Amino acid sequence: MSIKEEMPLLARHEGEWEGEYIWVDADGTVTDRHATHLACTFPESGEWPYYQINTYTWPDGRTEVIHFPATYKDRNIWFDTDRINGHAWEVDERTICLTWTRKDDPGGFFYEMIQLDETGTKRSRVWQWFEGGVCTKRTLIDEHRVA
Repeated sequence: MSIKEEMPLLARHEGEWEGEYIWVDADGTVTDRHATHLACTFPESGEWPYYQINTYTWPDGRTEVIHFPATYKDRNIWFDTDRINGHAWEVDERTICLTWTRKDDPGGFFYEMIQLDETGTKRSRVWQWFEGGVCTKRTLIDEHRVA
């Protein structure tokens, strides 16, 4: 079976998404806010069965583009890039979870939960950042499908 057949919820995320990332510290204070554009693709050829490109844009005009290619095995997509190492799996018909570490912060770890609405046009995501086993910040993300 293919990745899209074995991970039908992930397949529903295929396309382009725009939204906003809001970073808050442990006390709930907003520490960063910026726009995002994500492209989630399932290439039909090549090394990567899943490929995501995130483009972040800050109000001052700064941008950052990050590529997240992933392999597929055992109903999980697996990331091992120069930035992160981790994997994602489907929890139920609405929820995908990810756990990952940043290679520049090997003592920390992250959990992300993604909820897709029934229409497949809106999604909400939450990253929880842990350091020394304690949640130190969260990233709150609301996105809508643009293509």
